[in-house]
Amino acid sequence: MLEGRAIIVDLTTKCTSQLAIDERTRSQYMGGSYLGTYLWLEYSRLEVDPLSPANTLVFAPGLLTGYPIIAANRTSVVAKSPLTGLLSESTVGGYFGPKLRSSGLDAIVLRGTSPEPCYILVEGDDPSEVKLLPAGDLWGLDTFKTAETLKARHGDDVEIAAIGPAGENCVHFACITAGGSDTRAAGRTGMGAVMGAKNVKAVAVKSGKTPRPQNPKELAEMMRDLAGRIREKTQAFSAYGTAGGVISCEATGDLPIQNWKGGSFPGAARITGQAMAERGMVVGHYTCWGCPIRCGKDVILSAGDRAGQKSHGPEYETIAAFGSMCLNDDPDYVAAANDLANRLGLDTISAGNVIAFAIECFERGIIAEDICGRPLRWGDGETILYLLEEIAHRRGIGRLLSRGVRAAAQSLGPLAQEFAVHVKGLEVPFHDPRAYTSMAVNYATCMRGACHLEGLTYYVESGTYSRSNLGIESEIVPSGTEGKAEVAFKMQNFLAAFNSLGLCKFLLRAQVTPDEIAGWVRTTFGLEMSGKDLLDSGERLFNLRRLCNVALGITRKDDILPPRLLSQPRPTGKAAGVLPHLGKMLDEYYKLRGWDHEGIPTISTLKRLNLLEFVGKLGISERVLSE
Repeated sequence: MLEGRAIIVDLTTKCTSQLAIDERTRSQYMGGSYLGTYLWLEYSRLEVDPLSPANTLVFAPGLLTGYPIIAANRTSVVAKSPLTGLLSESTVGGYFGPKLRSSGLDAIVLRGTSPEPCYILVEGDDPSEVKLLPAGDLWGLDTFKTAETLKARHGDDVEIAAIGPAGENCVHFACITAGGSDTRAAGRTGMGAVMGAKNVKAVAVKSGKTPRPQNPKELAEMMRDLAGRIREKTQAFSAYGTAGGVISCEATGDLPIQNWKGGSFPGAARITGQAMAERGMVVGHYTCWGCPIRCGKDVILSAGDRAGQKSHGPEYETIAAFGSMCLNDDPDYVAAANDLANRLGLDTISAGNVIAFAIECFERGIIAEDICGRPLRWGDGETILYLLEEIAHRRGIGRLLSRGVRAAAQSLGPLAQEFAVHVKGLEVPFHDPRAYTSMAVNYATCMRGACHLEGLTYYVESGTYSRSNLGIESEIVPSGTEGKAEVAFKMQNFLAAFNSLGLCKFLLRAQVTPDEIAGWVRTTFGLEMSGKDLLDSGERLFNLRRLCNVALGITRKDDILPPRLLSQPRPTGKAAGVLPHLGKMLDEYYKLRGWDHEGIPTISTLKRLNLLEFVGKLGISERVLSE
């Protein structure tokens, strides 16, 4: 059965209530970011100020999260983003989501603002057992210390999602971290700032009962087959995590360098997972709940006053953020910056972009030393650590940078906007669309702004995921445009379903297919679903979010890449000279989507996807819609 329930927490009045989620709602929105979107639209309006009490914050585990399914561990956090101004979400893995599922809940909905710092304790699915407890003694603590304190208070079986000083100070790209020093992050779009604006330091969940699928024997057989494929296909992760891919990304022109203007980075060899291992920095693996894929490493830090502390080592995105983007090839400083960002509660992707942007502004004389508080230099690890602290506490230059690249560039003037690398206000993740041009149309059209995880189209271009699994017949040439719109269209639909089901996207490395995942849903819930049904569901959910964006004024004019990625080719390396032909790909993409030339879903598309009712609900004038 698909019925579920959510807990509604009114932070202003400190009252809780229970909401039944009927089978029709669950079948249409499933869980995760799309059930979260549905619930957010029920309790908020798109025009709200993201940092106001009216911006609801929803925690929603995926439909499959917590069931005995490999890598079904993701939870989405949904709210209007202070960074982009769009309805958005961030997802987090680890143990928090499965623990929330074991409490019998499909979502926690936070409304209003607490008059004083608090944290939420969930001890069961009875609303009377959801407590708002004072957090004055936790305010100001970093995320590691917060988790440590709450575990000492409530027991080791409690799982915690918390904000650090960056979230408390409403930094626009503050994240929510789960697991304490065993860090997983709901990193993107500033959900930590929304939580901080609500005066909520943490959500802590005590253990409950593991949910039971309808057909456990058949599901277990499916998982045995999948586990073998994962072991075979993810061997490269077992030694170094995603950090092991730095050299290959540099070789293909995928690794961003010096605020996206460089072509090659010889220092990449010094900051890979392999290099850290050779220096004796590697001390162990970490994995998420229900997932044998080893995505990262623990390291011993050795930079500055963090010597000897243990923390998760940087993954690929963070190595790019605090390494190649800033021309820093010192592995100690990369590891220290990763640790500091995790403790402060900062999204490392946005932080790396912001810091590289600030260094270039200093280099060009747009911001002076007396404003920065010190010289900002390429390759200087101390500059990176200094700016992380300034941003998280909104001190000095950090107050400007804490609003993200787009807002900072708008304040600094037209020249700064030329090298402010973002899409719709969200800083670009570290896979270069000049290396894999399908990422250009993916970044331009993703719902929350530039996001690699909404499409992962470079997986298809690189051969990591077989295009035949999605019926893509075109030959794919990384530097060309042919077939790229189809790759983005189909991968976005597929991964929208991943988001609603709570599945880790590294499952793509095991070549999982839509039919296979639909089988997991069938054996878990008894819901008849084909692979086509799954993709159709993803298409519907993707278009619902596009409608939300249209209601906020997003059209083709916003489906664009920043000037640096559209008009400045990489000067050296394998991707040298390549620029994506975004206009051509967008035309093809809009036709596949059933959107008009301005990027607005047509009436016939909305009817086909059963979304026409949202036109009025979202305040969209029917005059803007074409047939």
